[in-house]
Amino acid sequence: MNRRLTILVQIRDALARRVADALPEHTVLTIPTSGELPATDAEVLLTLPWAGPNLGEVLARGVRWVHVLGTGVDAFPFHELGDQLLTCSRGGSAIPIAEWVLAVMLAFEKRLPDAWITQPPPEGWSRTHLGGLYGKTLALVGIGGIGTAVAERARAFGMIVRAHRRSASPAPPGVELASSLLDLAASADHLVLAAPATGATHHLLDRSVFAAIKPNAHVVNIARGSLIDGEALRDALDSGRVAMASLDAVDPEPLPAGHWMYSHPRVRLSPHVSWSMPGAADPLVDRFIENLRRWRAGAPLDGVVDRDAGY
Repeated sequence: MNRRLTILVQIRDALARRVADALPEHTVLTIPTSGELPATDAEVLLTLPWAGPNLGEVLARGVRWVHVLGTGVDAFPFHELGDQLLTCSRGGSAIPIAEWVLAVMLAFEKRLPDAWITQPPPEGWSRTHLGGLYGKTLALVGIGGIGTAVAERARAFGMIVRAHRRSASPAPPGVELASSLLDLAASADHLVLAAPATGATHHLLDRSVFAAIKPNAHVVNIARGSLIDGEALRDALDSGRVAMASLDAVDPEPLPAGHWMYSHPRVRLSPHVSWSMPGAADPLVDRFIENLRRWRAGAPLDGVVDRDAGY
């Protein structure tokens, strides 16, 4: 099917040029997320995970397929959609996020940066005791593209990898599926959240999970802040049940000044940057480009969003 398509894009100019250069046989038109639109119809829309105020007007231009340039769609206004197909760049940020997870797990075990010294240590030279990843259990809540990438890297360190997922899909090689979230938490040295934010995952880590979690566990969140009951986490940290929480996603986001997470001694907080690396947006765009070729050929698309499930 060698038909020329018109593609509307609501992304940065540099990324729009990447799309246009990869698809010279099609018309790629950059449009704003608000304000006046050009007088043109189009079959395809490439937009941001939160879309824009003119989404409804854009969709009325004949759009049949919408692709979100991101991995999470919890902020996307589903109610604006009609019968359009919705896809996302699922798994496109797996590499940098997996590297970030390994970095914070190593920092926890190797007591970084606390183990660095600027003067002779009071406990004496070579007296600091460090942990390690070898033989420890990585417990993954969610085992999609990001969870799988974390699992692959963790296994290279000799970790035991367990996971819990809602679907009945088989686990990747070397990953044991836990029978329940409580079973998973009870075995966790490092509990990593890699599940989508939906109504079903809101406050997934609640008081019952923190009561069941292995003592002195390390909790890592690279998903969405809404997956954790913040007050339940605070109590688990204060009691020492959870040794540390490394949080790249929080609720609300951004946190207001003076929030307890900024100053809690057992919290390591970063401003939602785990996705970042040189060329971080390129894999996201590449997934759209490959999907466009599939769309043109009438083949099934990757990253199709289940609107009922919310991801």
